[in-house]
Amino acid sequence: MGKALIVSDSHGLTDELETLKSRYQNEVDLMIHCGDSELSTSSKEMSGFVTVKGNMDYLGDDFPNEAIELLGDTCIYITHGHLYDVKMSYLSLAYRAEETGAAIACFGHSHVAEAFEREGMIFINPGSIRLPRGSFEKTYALLEIEDNRISVSFYSLNGIRIDQLSRTFEKKQLENKKDEKMG
Repeated sequence: MGKALIVSDSHGLTDELETLKSRYQNEVDLMIHCGDSELSTSSKEMSGFVTVKGNMDYLGDDFPNEAIELLGDTCIYITHGHLYDVKMSYLSLAYRAEETGAAIACFGHSHVAEAFEREGMIFINPGSIRLPRGSFEKTYALLEIEDNRISVSFYSLNGIRIDQLSRTFEKKQLENKKDEKMG
């Protein structure tokens, strides 16, 4: 069980990151930034976030290219996505996430908010809080893991839930798909 805030592609925004941190810091167990913050690793806005390096992170060039975190007992793989060509296909990202033992892959780069499942892996792109594509809303996501349910809720920057993007996945179904794939 656990809850995570997932943000990506903030491209230099600072006030908005501080707003999200103050809104959720007492509600979540983990805060993730999937890259392209365009801030330095020492900036106060990035403190508290598990952050990876995006293709535009020249100030934060010491951010790692990937991170692996546990939320409860669920392994999460975090990357920006540009090194895996996520604008073309999710296959390379899926292989890398699977290699790490992750059940969830969080990424950014495309600025398109989406959550979906492929062959037992859940993929989450929170979209962008600065330059969204695919919708007009600036978005971020909340991941919540409870018992056998994984919920991904998308929100506009002002905190309004976007129902049409939000998804719920059943953990048992995902585990069965992984077993089928491996067996």
